[in-house]
Amino acid sequence: MPRPAKKDNITIRLLNPKKSSGNFSFPVEGFVAAGFPSPAGDYMDKELDLKELLVRNESSTFFVQVCGNSMVDAGINDGDILVVDKSLDPRDDSILVCFVDGEFTVKRVSKIDGALYLIPANPQFKPIKIDESADFRLWGVVTYMIHKFR
Repeated sequence: MPRPAKKDNITIRLLNPKKSSGNFSFPVEGFVAAGFPSPAGDYMDKELDLKELLVRNESSTFFVQVCGNSMVDAGINDGDILVVDKSLDPRDDSILVCFVDGEFTVKRVSKIDGALYLIPANPQFKPIKIDESADFRLWGVVTYMIHKFR
């Protein structure tokens, strides 16, 4: 399959959680129902530690900022921050940050008829088949996304 015509790289802006200072804990005000309201939401009394929530393996977790729109149908937009864990093994359908032929990219991985593909979530981009001739390195598995609404 041909490579995407559009430039589709991501800019990596590393934020090392170990060097972060300050408090990442916030009070949790309760649950919000995306379906039916939950009566248990009134009894929530807890602190939310964003580092504890977002970082499973501190030494192998990085934050990257997305530049591009090849994953918009997966809800990943230009400017979003991805939490990437380099220690995790990818599964079929995982969203990965990869280094392919000199550029970083974020895509969903899929095995089709025994071949490995990086699948964009935007019909304007074509899947990337990973074969032996590709300079391919898995950089990490996306575990969370931080999306700004306004």
